Amino acid sequence: MTNVYRFIDECEDKALLGNKGANLVTMTKLGLPVPPGFVVSIDAFKEYRNSNTLPMEEIDEALAWLGESLGRNFDSGLMVSVRSSAPVSMPGMMDTVLNVSSRDQMVECLKTVFGSWDNPRANEYRRLHDISADIGTSAVVQSMVMGNLDETSGTGVVFSRNPSTGARGLFGEYLPVAQGEDLVSGVRTPQSIDALKTQMPNVYEELENLSRELENHFHDMQDVEFTVESGKLFMLQTRSGKRSGQAAVKIAVDMVEDGLLTEGEALLRITPDDIRALLHNRIHFPERHQPIARGLNAAPGAVSGRVVFDPLEAVAVAKTSGGVILVRPETSPDDIQGIAAAGGVLTSRGGLTSHAAIVTRAMGKPCVCGAEEVTVDLENQSFSVGDVVVRKGDVITVDGSSGSVYQGALALLEAEATPELARLLSWADETKQIGVWGNADTAEGVALARKHGAEGIGLCRTERQFTGKLRLDAIRDFILSDSNEEEERALANLRELQKSDFLTLFKSLGDIPIIIRLLDLPLHEFLPTELDTEDPRLKQRLEDLQEVNPMLGHRGVRLAVTTPRVYAMQVEAIAEAQAETGARVSIMVPQVITLQELLWVKKHIEGKGFRVGIMMETVRACMRAAPLAEEAGFFSFGTNDLTQAVYSFSREDAEKKFLTTYLDNSLLDDNPFEIIDVKGVGRLMETAINWAREEKPSLEIGVCGEHAGEPRSIRFFHDAGVSYVSCSPYRIPIAKLTAAQGAILNPRA
Repeated sequence: MTNVYRFIDECEDKALLGNKGANLVTMTKLGLPVPPGFVVSIDAFKEYRNSNTLPMEEIDEALAWLGESLGRNFDSGLMVSVRSSAPVSMPGMMDTVLNVSSRDQMVECLKTVFGSWDNPRANEYRRLHDISADIGTSAVVQSMVMGNLDETSGTGVVFSRNPSTGARGLFGEYLPVAQGEDLVSGVRTPQSIDALKTQMPNVYEELENLSRELENHFHDMQDVEFTVESGKLFMLQTRSGKRSGQAAVKIAVDMVEDGLLTEGEALLRITPDDIRALLHNRIHFPERHQPIARGLNAAPGAVSGRVVFDPLEAVAVAKTSGGVILVRPETSPDDIQGIAAAGGVLTSRGGLTSHAAIVTRAMGKPCVCGAEEVTVDLENQSFSVGDVVVRKGDVITVDGSSGSVYQGALALLEAEATPELARLLSWADETKQIGVWGNADTAEGVALARKHGAEGIGLCRTERQFTGKLRLDAIRDFILSDSNEEEERALANLRELQKSDFLTLFKSLGDIPIIIRLLDLPLHEFLPTELDTEDPRLKQRLEDLQEVNPMLGHRGVRLAVTTPRVYAMQVEAIAEAQAETGARVSIMVPQVITLQELLWVKKHIEGKGFRVGIMMETVRACMRAAPLAEEAGFFSFGTNDLTQAVYSFSREDAEKKFLTTYLDNSLLDDNPFEIIDVKGVGRLMETAINWAREEKPSLEIGVCGEHAGEPRSIRFFHDAGVSYVSCSPYRIPIAKLTAAQGAILNPRA
């Protein structure tokens, strides 16, 4: 068994040599000026960890070869470097030793490099980047070239393209009369790579040509380390360069133009994080700032603003003073005006599927929720974190991408949609095999969804339209009605308001279709929460509507059964608005468990010309998928509530009380409310899809829960045969990319 490989041996197996070692072999094979050396393999590292022994016979043979090839050994001036080489790049996490000049010092350095695999920074880096600790590292032993020999010597690092913007051309730094450690340690300030162009133009030109050759070989932007010794260029390392989201997209698109990538390869090259970085503002150099609190990263993006604690005050302050951050213990539907006016939201309670999280994601506003170390004092208009007190009017920055909260206004990088992103997404549209729709409840939401490329509106939640004083008062009048006459007047008023809302909504659609979900919320959600109210009628109604577990109670289609005039009012308003606009409208019934419920609702809609489908969010609906498919115009899985039902978890209580402990102790691999549980919820969905399609092969089946915008979940939905996913507007580009990647990696027949 071989444990040591010379660069000239032409083994390019990264699982044996690691990324750095394999690329050194490749550069040697290409004829680039690489100082000779050898790699002590990952197998040798694993054996060293098990038995504390190194393959000394092979190491001695490799050293003898190295001495012969250079005409000198340790006794006559040979010096080597010893560096780590893992299969996954971990820049700066493990130890490097330069200028090793003896069989004993080098052996100790090998042990040092192997031992650094388990140092604290390497362990933390692997944890943050989800890298397995089992992959291990090799060690590269390479003859030294001296960048500090004379005035025509130096060292540097260049990228073959700009890693921030993606622009073509060398980008990097050069440090004359120096070694690599002088550059990476920061003890000396380097010059721009243009300095090398001025000082040694021939060397610069050679570096430029070799970087281009490497890029053409690897079909990717390269991060190259080099040293110049007395005017001669040596290539010490190359790897695929880290880059910003903007650069990643531009480089991928440009490389298609350059013939280095196919469109499919370009799509696979981009990550969801690359797209996310282009769509949301982010903090400039977040590592330079210390957050005062952390919560859940509920809705991405970063924003600064003045703290306000009252939703109506948020509206007033936003009009007069600009950006505000609404801070609440938790939000409710009553807070919608304040959320809409605020630049961002911070809550001390609530999970990733809480009201604050879902509403802000739909609006594209940064949100940090469930920051339990934050104590909100509404009476004194302040919040505290330990000894830190933040008062009304103070400025904070919330980063919904990381879940961090900072004092003061931090410098932000603006979101930037680019022509390259538009082109990349056009390739995704041509490639993907499932539709990507958007969730939207208002004309503004529809416009945002269309801007990001929605092919339809897959979920319009009608309860979201009962916001603002006029509409809240109208539905409260209905709920508090004491007579048929009062109820009739209230319903007539609601019908006109709903028709007005639907007219505005339908006019914003253009030529895309929309699916409207009829009222889902329990009625008590529209009433004030104060049980000690002095209004006896309100107090009595609150007591009448109070439920032990309202999310499993009197909501959704159950309202249609007990209060059919509510659904009838909504359908009439939709029909009247549709008749005036010609919009393509379908109606969705939530919380269905029986065929009889669907038939009950359909008889109240007959003659209106609407396609009527059901939201698949109960276990029983999934188990009765075949008979339901006979009567349903479509299915749309509401994976939020379906996950709750399958797990018997209360979403918000689980995330607040015990879910983190489950994840920390590996009792669950992922938060099932973020990433679809393939083994449980997913299998249930597959069963329902198969039964439904056996009954009606052409049945359209969508997903409109939060998972519809999550990449790993979307890949599962593609494989499961879903027709489309419908997600919040800002997640549409990510959904398109992921759907296209699923089609490339596992195309449907």
